[in-house]
Amino acid sequence: MTPTASPDIVELVAPDGATATLALHGGHLLSWRPANSPEQLYLSPRSEYASGKAIRGGVPVCFPQFAERGPLPKHGFARTLPWELVSREVGKEDALAVLRLRDSDATRAIWPHAFELELSVRVAGKTLDIELACENNGEAALQFTTALHTYLRVADLDDVSVEGLAGLRYFDSIKQAEALQRMDLLLTGEKGVLDLDRIYFGVKEKPLLVAENRRQVVITQQGFDDAVIWNPGPERCAKLADMPPQGWSEMLCVEAANIGRPIELQPGDSWVGRQSLALL
Repeated sequence: MTPTASPDIVELVAPDGATATLALHGGHLLSWRPANSPEQLYLSPRSEYASGKAIRGGVPVCFPQFAERGPLPKHGFARTLPWELVSREVGKEDALAVLRLRDSDATRAIWPHAFELELSVRVAGKTLDIELACENNGEAALQFTTALHTYLRVADLDDVSVEGLAGLRYFDSIKQAEALQRMDLLLTGEKGVLDLDRIYFGVKEKPLLVAENRRQVVITQQGFDDAVIWNPGPERCAKLADMPPQGWSEMLCVEAANIGRPIELQPGDSWVGRQSLALL
């Protein structure tokens, strides 16, 4: 369950009733409810809200390393550290929160760079905007890979498709091989593809449409070149202590990412990436 009573939880409520919930632990978006609509993100009921532990579901921030593609802990350290709340405000049409993470003795011990991350979450109507910004505050260049590891909630994975991937090259992390997505729709679930873990390159600002029966979510991104589509399937899900055995059938990750070509920042430079979700 979401620890809504905790002082480390930030609640956003837009004037039209759209809501979002964030945890300062990990700078983690836990919930998104568009106006007059149900929950759109999957959050595992077995998630641990403990120091050094990553929350399972919602939108984890992967930084400065994606997955195990490097020497750092899996998905880096941003998703397991405490962030600070910079601001929270409600406008005429929206609600916005800004969270911040700076380097520390602990981060510099494993990644020797001075940096500042800002996560901005804006909710209004049927839309959600998640923006991640990084500034190099050090005296040397730095490189990182990153992703907004968005867990979309679904009712039945067999009924879900993702449109907009046709013609893209991808890396299959299960088969450890590259391939070309030839069909316009990626079908998932027992009738389609199980144990799905793919990095699609060159997505950039191309919109993706996630459809399930009458529900459609359009996902667009700016500043992110790649996208990850992930579902553990039943066998891998059963091995995840922080997921219920059937949790795989209730979620699909569609992640804005920069993996194929790491972001490089010179001293004083900054980068911004955004993922926007719209419920149609």
